[in-house]
Amino acid sequence: QVQLVESGGGLMQPGGSLRLSCTASGRPLDYYVVGWFRQAPGKEREGVACIGFNDGTTYYADSVKGRFTISRDNAKNTVYLQVSSLKPEDTAVYYCAARYNLGEYPAQFLTFDRPMDYWGKGTLVTVSS
Repeated sequence: QVQLVESGGGLMQPGGSLRLSCTASGRPLDYYVVGWFRQAPGKEREGVACIGFNDGTTYYADSVKGRFTISRDNAKNTVYLQVSSLKPEDTAVYYCAARYNLGEYPAQFLTFDRPMDYWGKGTLVTVSS
């Protein structure tokens, strides 16, 4: 079992930046792909970024390229999502999720279309002046 805990959300100013953290316990994330998803009020959940924890390969939704950066710290078993130039439309609950990916190539695991094995409870990000 993997437990995921997100942190770093809150009320943010438009144009500002933030860093969300997703810390895992229970198992090391070495053979997992970890993704960040978000769900805005009244909208479906969408994937925004994911990373192969072992090799650091990344994938982004087109809508966030250039503003979102996903990274990981292997020693801390943590994945980060850096968001810059915050917009009101970034307001959402941000979730991290993990899926076991041992034996897969990046082209196979860097996607938002496959079910994730574990989910965190989310952290709310509100962007408003």
